[in-house]
Amino acid sequence: MSAIEPIDKFGTPFSRELPASLFDAAACREIDRRAIAAGTDGYVLMQRASAAAFALLLKRWPQARRVLVLCGAGNNAGDGYVLARFAVDAGLLVEARALVEPTNLSGDARRAFDDFAAAGGEAKPWGAAHAEYGDRFDVAVDGLIGTGLSRQVDGEFAAAIARLNRSGLPVLALDIPSGLAADTGVDLGAVRADATITFIADKIGLHTADAPAVVGELWFAGLDIPTEVANGLQPEALRMSAPKLPSRSPTSHKGSHGHVLVVGGDHGMGGATRLTVEAALRSGSGKVSLVTRDEHIAPVQVASPEAMPAAETMLSQKLAEATVIAVGPGLGTSSWSKKLWYEVLERAAGRPVVADADALNILADNPQQLSENWVLTPHPGEAAKLLGVAIAEVQRDRPAALHKLVEKYNATIVLKGNGTLVGTPGELPQLCPFGNPGMATGGMGDVLTGIIAGLLAQDIDCAVNVGVAAHALAADLAAEQRGERGLLARDVIEYLAPVLN
Repeated sequence: MSAIEPIDKFGTPFSRELPASLFDAAACREIDRRAIAAGTDGYVLMQRASAAAFALLLKRWPQARRVLVLCGAGNNAGDGYVLARFAVDAGLLVEARALVEPTNLSGDARRAFDDFAAAGGEAKPWGAAHAEYGDRFDVAVDGLIGTGLSRQVDGEFAAAIARLNRSGLPVLALDIPSGLAADTGVDLGAVRADATITFIADKIGLHTADAPAVVGELWFAGLDIPTEVANGLQPEALRMSAPKLPSRSPTSHKGSHGHVLVVGGDHGMGGATRLTVEAALRSGSGKVSLVTRDEHIAPVQVASPEAMPAAETMLSQKLAEATVIAVGPGLGTSSWSKKLWYEVLERAAGRPVVADADALNILADNPQQLSENWVLTPHPGEAAKLLGVAIAEVQRDRPAALHKLVEKYNATIVLKGNGTLVGTPGELPQLCPFGNPGMATGGMGDVLTGIIAGLLAQDIDCAVNVGVAAHALAADLAAEQRGERGLLARDVIEYLAPVLN
């Protein structure tokens, strides 16, 4: 059995810089198992995790003197008890509250409690005296459940989490906020953490669906496990990075950078096409045309004189000229809309097509496999219609919904929402870690369609991923300058230049 290791033994390596690979809970457990099989004692790993977490606690809340540690079962509880021991050794006032009787723990978790008790610590029942926590502690540590959760939290665990969330205390979650599903990011009755430190490998559930509402600041501690331990394990997704586009050739001209055709804008919906046109132009497309209702031609010419709007009678000619087609913004579902849609479908001829909004609704009514040159950009409601399921089913497991969409339509899918996911046939999904709640407003999808189309027209490597990341980063810049509330889709267009250059 390994000896108790002093905190200084490990150093305290943790960082806001997160790994590129995102794994599910089973893969994380396998990495842990392999590390132990390769000779790193499991209790040493637990102490490294707790040392990093305690160091983060001191960094984030340097004035904290009274620490509440909530412990459940398994290794998450063990992490909590080791952290509590470090806090006792550091002279802090520590109360550990046990959801599971500590003498019923086993393995490293039991060892962690025994060492905490030997250091003078005591674990009280979680509801001792039935008093609220808020005025008794400075910070709380969540070591209740961990990554193994697959159902709604209930019983005493649900009551303890509700009490913690009610307390107003700042919370540090160990590995994952208790009650958050590690594979899907679904809130199953989760702790609202101010900061989460995750160990060994990053989990996809920390980045999508409900996760942004409960994770807080996310930190990572690799625990000095060699990266080769994960060899052969396939991540669930890869994290996108900020785009770095190549410089343009000094001899380039507008014909070098592609021609985007935007198709849409039924009665009363010309604004959507204008946003898509401007986003394609600001993304660097050499030329941008638009086929729309006659009534929208003059307003677009005034607002975007660089664009070339035309009536529906010009669709055949414009389709023949275009490098990339963007169909759907403001398209509607009228007979006019469907006529344009089916002409695009018939005459795309292997060129990239970005389909959004009502183009997706028309497609959902007559599903068919497309080609890998197609990009579909559904929000959860559109994704549900494309799959013929309820929206709740999409949100219950966004990675699974993405996989089904890619398989059903044989196209690149951009599943928008918290932690936007991009899936392409035969490739690992990509997750966008950027963006903010200010993006929850009309027109954002129209802008994204234009950005992706503009980058595809320029033949940018990984254009869809670059477009998704650039869209979100431009929104983050806009929110930084103007705030999230009242952020407009056209504000994102304004901030594209510094992101793409």
